[in-house]
Amino acid sequence: MAELDALLLARIQFAANISFHILFPTITMALAWLLLFFKLRWRATGQDHWLAAYRAWVKVFALSFALGVVSGVTMSFQFGTNWPGFMERVGNIAGPLLGYEVLTAFFLEATFLGVMLFGRGRVSERTHTLATFLVAFGTSLSAFWILALNSWMQTPVGFEMIDGQAHATDWLAVIFNPSFPYRFTHMMLASGLTCAFLVAGLSAYRWLRGDRGAEVRATLRTAVFLAALLIPLQILAGDLHGLNTLEHQPAKVAAMEGIWQDERGAALRLFALPDQATRSNRFEIAIPKLASWILTHDLDGEVRGLDSFEHIPPVAPVFWAFRVMVGIGLAMLAVSWLAAWRLRRRDSQAPDWLLRVLVAMSFSGWIATLAGWYVTEIGRQPFLVYGVMTTAEAAGPVGAPMIATSLAMYLSIYAVLLVAYVWVLFHLARKAMAGDKAMPPAPAAVRNALGAR
Repeated sequence: MAELDALLLARIQFAANISFHILFPTITMALAWLLLFFKLRWRATGQDHWLAAYRAWVKVFALSFALGVVSGVTMSFQFGTNWPGFMERVGNIAGPLLGYEVLTAFFLEATFLGVMLFGRGRVSERTHTLATFLVAFGTSLSAFWILALNSWMQTPVGFEMIDGQAHATDWLAVIFNPSFPYRFTHMMLASGLTCAFLVAGLSAYRWLRGDRGAEVRATLRTAVFLAALLIPLQILAGDLHGLNTLEHQPAKVAAMEGIWQDERGAALRLFALPDQATRSNRFEIAIPKLASWILTHDLDGEVRGLDSFEHIPPVAPVFWAFRVMVGIGLAMLAVSWLAAWRLRRRDSQAPDWLLRVLVAMSFSGWIATLAGWYVTEIGRQPFLVYGVMTTAEAAGPVGAPMIATSLAMYLSIYAVLLVAYVWVLFHLARKAMAGDKAMPPAPAAVRNALGAR
């Protein structure tokens, strides 16, 4: 029982760490490209409000990047303490993929981040723009390697087990495993939506407080139109991702839908209380045949139920996390399209109530991302590497009291950091309001260069 408690606590601790960590890369991956867009717009038009937008949001990028790096380090500690079996068993796969991420992506980001943050006025504008591009490319490349490893853990191929250890036989198959394209696309779009709603929310906050300059108008419109563009793509990517998951991890899909027995024409459960003890749902509200249509694109398509599998994940968390993700996605669709329609003309304005909704949804991308992440990670339990290695097999000998103590410390620190981070974002928004009016013009060299073009 003590070992079970230690395992559960270790799982909670890693979930807490990765939940905190993922918040920041989810912002920086897309924000880096948005900063590049602001910079290019400024260089193309010479309009200072694009540069003001860059200056305001590059501070958010720097803060988010720093917290992402620090929170990522704590996860690596846990591989050695709580999960030594992971590297012992599949380290020949995971180690190189993590190493590639550091060598090709992190070094690229770290090297040019300094130029991006402190280089304006010290290097040419062209070099500074190039540095911004390389940082953006580095953040996406980092996501590429991390998602390659995570996808391989979900759909492992391209390896063979020798003396209990995984050895790669085809690295291209390892990296471009069956679920990688869908997970990578889904994650990048999630990052874009998280960033878009954050920028829209803080821009709406500034607008409601009376800051209605060109910079706020530009960032609000850019973020709203970006969200309106990305959310349909995300729904399409989610549908394709679901079809892929049904093919490779059907037990996870059965848990997502709360389906216990094999069904033809499976109903879509809008609400239910899954009961794993009785292997049934209570208080179920469902739409006939809709789950089969969504999952198989056939109203009478067959969906395997949880009773068909030897190993199934915890059903209720997966079932509800999936509904939270989908519910927020639909809210994003409605709000972004309505806001885009109200802002479709350059001189049009959104009503105050809609701006307040955008402020309230500033961090909706975080909630949707976390919910989707829980579906992914809890849904593959009891396996750590699907069909190859269980989570229990990777656990180390650290006792429950020690893990509980460190977990309490992590949670306390994360709560403080998270509150501080949100407070700093709104503080930066208020500071930008004051700075916008007093913003110095671009350096003379830049103006001359723009004028020369």
